[in-house]
Amino acid sequence: MKSSYQIGSIIGIPIKIHITFLLILPLFSLVFAINPHPFGFADVSPASKSYALALVTTILLFVCVLLHELGHSYVAKSFGVEINNITLLLFGGVASMEEIPREPSQEFKMALAGPLVSLIIGFGLLGSNIAASIIVPAYSNTSTYLMFNILGTINIILALFNLLPAFPMDGGRLLRAWFAKRMSYVKATQYAASFGKMFALIMGIVGLFWNLWLILIAFFVYIGASEEAKSTTMKVSLERYSVEDIMSTDVISVFPEMTLEELLKLMFERKHLGYPVMKGNSLKGIVTFTDIRNVLPHERYATLVADVMTKDVISLPANANAADAFNLMTTNNIGRVLVIDNGIVSGILSRTDLMRAMMLLNEEY
Repeated sequence: MKSSYQIGSIIGIPIKIHITFLLILPLFSLVFAINPHPFGFADVSPASKSYALALVTTILLFVCVLLHELGHSYVAKSFGVEINNITLLLFGGVASMEEIPREPSQEFKMALAGPLVSLIIGFGLLGSNIAASIIVPAYSNTSTYLMFNILGTINIILALFNLLPAFPMDGGRLLRAWFAKRMSYVKATQYAASFGKMFALIMGIVGLFWNLWLILIAFFVYIGASEEAKSTTMKVSLERYSVEDIMSTDVISVFPEMTLEELLKLMFERKHLGYPVMKGNSLKGIVTFTDIRNVLPHERYATLVADVMTKDVISLPANANAADAFNLMTTNNIGRVLVIDNGIVSGILSRTDLMRAMMLLNEEY
C-alpha cells in the first residue's frame, strides 16, 4: 500500500500528501473549532460555520507549511540540487533532496529560506490585519481577522521554532554551516549534532515539569541529530570508494519459475536476502525476503518468484560512487542495488556491504 500520494507539482517539484496528513487534518480542524478566541472559532455561531472556518484555517496552515518547504527547495534548486518531492506529513512538511549543499554559504542560504518565508507570511498576515483594522475598525470583529491572526501567529512561531539550533530543524543546518567554515564538513556535522542532542536533553527535562509535548519533540530532535551525524559521516567516507570496490561479485541468480518455498530454502543456505531473477541471459527482475514475507506461508508452495518479483530494477554501473549508491538506497528505501554494465549483471551491492566498508575505515575526522 502506498503511503504518499501526489496531488500536483510546483516549479517542477512533485507535491505529495502522506497518509498521516489525512489523520491530522480533521484533528487540527477540531482543535481550531473548539478553542475560543483568539486561538479558535468556538465563539463563532452557528457551529457549522465555526467548523468550516476551522477546516479552511487548517488547509491554509498546511499551504503555509508547503510554502516554507518551497522556500528551501527554490534556493536549493538554484544551487543545482535536485528536489525529488515535497511531502506533507503528520508534523508538517519535508523536502526530499538528493544532497544537501556542502558549501557552507549555500547550506546557510537554503536553511534560512524556509523560516524567512514563514516570517514573511506571518508578519504579512498580522500587518494586513492591523492595516485593515485602522481603515475599517469593524474588520477586527470579523472571522477573516481571526483567521489571519491565527495563521500569522503560527507562522511566526513555526519560523522561530525551526531556527532552534538542533537537527533536523533549520537552525541545526545553520549551525552546521557556521561550523563548516571553520572545520571539515563531517566534524561540523558532529559538533552541530552534539549541540542538538544536548538541546534535546534540556528540552526533555523542561518538558517533565512544564509540558509533556516537549518530551516528544525532544525525542524526535535527539534521533534526528543522531541520524544526521551517522548519515553524513557515512556519505563522506563512502565518497572515496566506487561501487566496484565494495560490491559482491559472486552473484547468485534465481529463475522466475522457482517457488517461494524453494527461494526461502536458498536464502537459508546462501545467507543472502535478495537475488536477481534471470531467464537465460535476460534480467527479469529482483526478488527479496520482503517479497516472500508478504505471502502467507501456506501459499508459498504454489507462488512463483515471477508472481512477486520487482520488475522495475534499480541499478548502478560499477564505476558509480559508493556514496551515490547509499543515497539511491536511502531515497528508494531498498536494501540492495544491482550493478549492471553493458546490460550484464556484474555484481550486487547491499547495505551490509556498505556497512562493512564503513567498519573497515580507519580515518578519523
